[in-house]
Amino acid sequence: MILVVDDDKTIRLSLKFILERNGYEVALSEGPKEAMQTVRHTPAVELVLMDMNYSRATDGEEGLTLLKQVKVFRPDVPVILMTAWGTIDLAVQGMRAGAFDFITKPWDNGILLERIETARKVAPLSPPDGGTIDKISMSKTIEAPSGAVGGASLSAVLATVSRVAPTNAPVLITGESGTGKELIAEAIHRQSLRSNGPFVKVNLGGISTSLFESEMFGHKKGSFTDAKTDRTGRFEMAKGGTIFLDEIGELSLASQVKLLRVLQDQTYEVLGDSQTRRTDVRVVCATNVDLRAMIEEKTFREDLYYRINIINIHLPPLRDRREDIPLLVDHFLRMACEANHLPLAAVSTEAIDYLQTLPFPGNIRELKNLVERVLLLKPHPQPLSQGRGEWLLTAADFQSSCISAQSVSTPLSHARGVGGEASLSTLERNAIAASIAKHSGNLSLVAKELGISRGALYRKIEKHGL
Repeated sequence: MILVVDDDKTIRLSLKFILERNGYEVALSEGPKEAMQTVRHTPAVELVLMDMNYSRATDGEEGLTLLKQVKVFRPDVPVILMTAWGTIDLAVQGMRAGAFDFITKPWDNGILLERIETARKVAPLSPPDGGTIDKISMSKTIEAPSGAVGGASLSAVLATVSRVAPTNAPVLITGESGTGKELIAEAIHRQSLRSNGPFVKVNLGGISTSLFESEMFGHKKGSFTDAKTDRTGRFEMAKGGTIFLDEIGELSLASQVKLLRVLQDQTYEVLGDSQTRRTDVRVVCATNVDLRAMIEEKTFREDLYYRINIINIHLPPLRDRREDIPLLVDHFLRMACEANHLPLAAVSTEAIDYLQTLPFPGNIRELKNLVERVLLLKPHPQPLSQGRGEWLLTAADFQSSCISAQSVSTPLSHARGVGGEASLSTLERNAIAASIAKHSGNLSLVAKELGISRGALYRKIEKHGL
């Protein structure tokens, strides 16, 4: 049963008509007091669709109070807020207080029904604080993406993927650079109902504010000076499928507003064309920066954060999952040997022990690059048909291939700081500084050697004052 709470009789009856036509049982309340009676005494209520104001006041306090009361008595019931664009700030306050989602008035029936169905399917998976889902039972339908290798931590992530993939809920994938966020995004798409549609990847860190609309929504010939032909935007390219917005934390505030509009209304306009177009995409975002900290710094919109963060999947850094290193090394070795037509090599126990002491600021990407580099620099046995185990990669091979004695080749046990904790920040700074010196300031080569993106490298350079 869906409980509709609104003081406007016309809105209540309109929503009742729409929802009942689509197979939902509906209960109506005109104000907070009546709504709470229904919530407390009707166990069948599985979702609340509520307005923010119930009198002449427009500050939204009545709605926020009702939301908190609903969450006290029925914390398991998702609440969707109805608001106007002028009161988006109220909706953000509601999301902080535990609301699942918000829609704007006047609403689009298709969007409304989609949000309701998403809430019914996904809300039980979402922690009250919007945090990472990490206590989900394993599903037999889990499909590990190519290159995603690991133990319990990865199993929890894949369990989440299998549960949320069939929905249309927006997903935010967080984690340091090199942890495999794109692989997880691809896995979500492959296991979704949109798997037959396109999977369009967009690196927002590489799009300037001036080109954002043209890149994302397209443009018509002659719409600006250099528009010599029509251009199809990324949202149009992803129609019927999934759009993966990587490095969303790099987006300027002006571009964030434009993105929020299309995510909220699922409509956009091509530059040079006054026709409003409707998009049909599933949005998956990724970032390696702390968006909550950016919100505090006023560099990321809080309303956009809640729009993209219905489901959050966090990928832990490699230093927090060292037990996965043997599995990852074996996987990368097999891939590299096959790609380079080499006999299958083995790695010594001492080499694995050594690798498990490294900080790996570039995470899995850095480990992959290191394994490939050692494999290709190691003298190859002849003939190439020799069996596995006769070609052994040792700890010395990995040590000689590390960037410098003071960077990633330095075991954590030799880099203890105050209180005995490893100074990972110092190790990271030394690794970057050594690589910059090695490549005479060529940052493209530095990023490639460290196994991180140029954008991540720029942030780390600024962070360490290099």
